[in-house]
Amino acid sequence: MHSIDVAVIGAGQASLAVGYYLRRTDLSHVLLDAAPEPGGAWRYSWDSLRLFSPARWSSLPGWLMAGGPAYYPARDEVLRYLAAYEERYRLPVVRPARVSAVGRDGDRMRVSSDAGEWSARAVVSATGTWSHPYIPDYPGREGFRGLQLHSAEYRCPEPFAGQRVLVVGGGNSGAQIVADLSQIASVIWVTRHEPTFLPDDVDGRVLFEWATRRYLARLAGEDPARAAPPGGLGDVVMLPPVRAARDRGALRSVRPFVRLSESGVVWRDGAETEVDAIVWATGFRAALDHLAPLGVVDAQGRVATDGTRARAEPRLWLVGYGEWTGYASATLVGVGRTAKATVAEVVSTLAQAG
Repeated sequence: MHSIDVAVIGAGQASLAVGYYLRRTDLSHVLLDAAPEPGGAWRYSWDSLRLFSPARWSSLPGWLMAGGPAYYPARDEVLRYLAAYEERYRLPVVRPARVSAVGRDGDRMRVSSDAGEWSARAVVSATGTWSHPYIPDYPGREGFRGLQLHSAEYRCPEPFAGQRVLVVGGGNSGAQIVADLSQIASVIWVTRHEPTFLPDDVDGRVLFEWATRRYLARLAGEDPARAAPPGGLGDVVMLPPVRAARDRGALRSVRPFVRLSESGVVWRDGAETEVDAIVWATGFRAALDHLAPLGVVDAQGRVATDGTRARAEPRLWLVGYGEWTGYASATLVGVGRTAKATVAEVVSTLAQAG
């Protein structure tokens, strides 16, 4: 049993941001990472992925990612940046250390992993969502004989050459995967609504600026709609590969089917289309199984929080799971603000506890 002030669960972008601010304190801390190497969820994204914000607006606190204000980093560049970030700030990462449970142990918290146990005064959970991909429960899905995989498992288009592929899900992930696959496969893109394509000169940086204006307007009791133009982080950013797919007519989408058959999908009008594979770009849910012993996870898979602090367990904080754990906290550039506020609250709480 290792005794420590703060145990941070995870070593992806949210955990690294928390670690950056913890290293400025006198609190002993550790970052427990289930993966064997740095990079967090970025290690599992597809090969051609590019950020939809330039490097300068895709950085963690303290150190700008290389590339400048007009360069959109690729996945491998993000991986190198995160690994170098750990080393640059000498963050105390223990890996591989898969945390199986967080429980109460008197006035402390017990963190159990396959690499040992830690007794902590406070726990910051920052495991993200990537390990919990979500696939909607369409009728007939279990009987479909073709290949099904989530975007979390998709790597490259080559295995699908010449095949008929259904990509389900809008947003940037769906659009980038359609752009990738449509070069060598016949692709049908299924989205709930017609996708919103942003102007070619609007990227993630601009979206963050707009979203921040609306967020501040809401806090001030003003009309958010008047604070900035419409456009959200879920809208499709026209990166060069996506623009190329648009120009060759590959970004047309259709509305959802009603069920799957053994060989394809059945549409609302009863027509059936045969497909060889389905890629589900349908998002993720928070990875919170390790918190089950605390009884704090609700039926929607979330934890009730005040800011990032769990209401039902005041020694637990959650960072990086989405808007409910901090504005834009599931993004590289957005998590820094949440991490800074969380660490300040942890420091204050532990100082009061003595």
